[in-house]
Amino acid sequence: MILAGDIGGTKTNLALFEMVEGTPQIRVAQQYESRAFSSLNDVLAAFKADIAEWTIDAACFGIAGPVIAGNCRTTNLPWDITTSDLQTQLGTDKVRLLNDLEATAYGMLYLSEEEFVTLNTGNTVDANRAVIAAGTGLGEAMLFWDGAGHYPVGSEGGHTDFAPMNEQHDDLLRWLRIRYPSHVSIERILSGPGVAAIYDFLAESGFAPEPEAMIGISEREDRSAIISKCALEENDRLCVETLRLFVEIYGSEAGNLALKTMSLGGVYIGGGIAPKILPVMVSGTFMEAFVKKGRFEMLLRSMPVKISLNAETALLGAAHFAVDRL
Repeated sequence: MILAGDIGGTKTNLALFEMVEGTPQIRVAQQYESRAFSSLNDVLAAFKADIAEWTIDAACFGIAGPVIAGNCRTTNLPWDITTSDLQTQLGTDKVRLLNDLEATAYGMLYLSEEEFVTLNTGNTVDANRAVIAAGTGLGEAMLFWDGAGHYPVGSEGGHTDFAPMNEQHDDLLRWLRIRYPSHVSIERILSGPGVAAIYDFLAESGFAPEPEAMIGISEREDRSAIISKCALEENDRLCVETLRLFVEIYGSEAGNLALKTMSLGGVYIGGGIAPKILPVMVSGTFMEAFVKKGRFEMLLRSMPVKISLNAETALLGAAHFAVDRL
């Protein structure tokens, strides 16, 4: 059996895969609230107690945080994860830690065309691919083409600087600098909390009145989800502009990543946000910002750009990595 995990700041997804005609297939899966546990080891113990059997041949985990020499201190959780501890707990030396976007990127290779929404057809060639995913945070990775196949390469690109592309973006950056004076990363915008930050910026600047649904909500409610609902279902002006601005900056950053990785093989969008705001993602705003790179506009127009609709892409990537690479 193959144990795969997708470890995020909000939730931890675990699954056991069995090999069916040479391909890993999910046999059992569970989702846990990450902050309800003090460590990944505790989550694994809970998973073991929840399922009927536990014979692990190999394991691979995609983790939201930098993986260095087989160890990871998670970015949005107080967890220290080590390969050696997991090898002992799982009873196998075939254990690998990946950055969560490495796992997501690898999973993209195993999705069918029906599991994507295409934003730009482009020209399909054998070359590097870029992966960007906004969710609880922002992840960025690449699939390096070595001439025979793709290999995932992680990064912490989500924590690089936010680069404004117009006056409205300049105003947003100045607003964010008051709240984060030492560093304004692109993740402060392209994430679930980032949607709410854009909304607050626009509301405080007097762009439009706030909708009733956003007035007096409790801290426990998901502000970003309510903003999206008000935009998509009620066409509220403030919330519509919030999502438009979010998608514009998302497209711009995806274009930056595409140039840095020379992703002529395509740009793949993962994460939980894009499928939830699909009407805005396909409106043209994303691609307009994506290609707006001066002399390199035509190069970017040649790149395929797709949104993954499969919420288990990272799990799938971890499982396939355990089979292919361990």
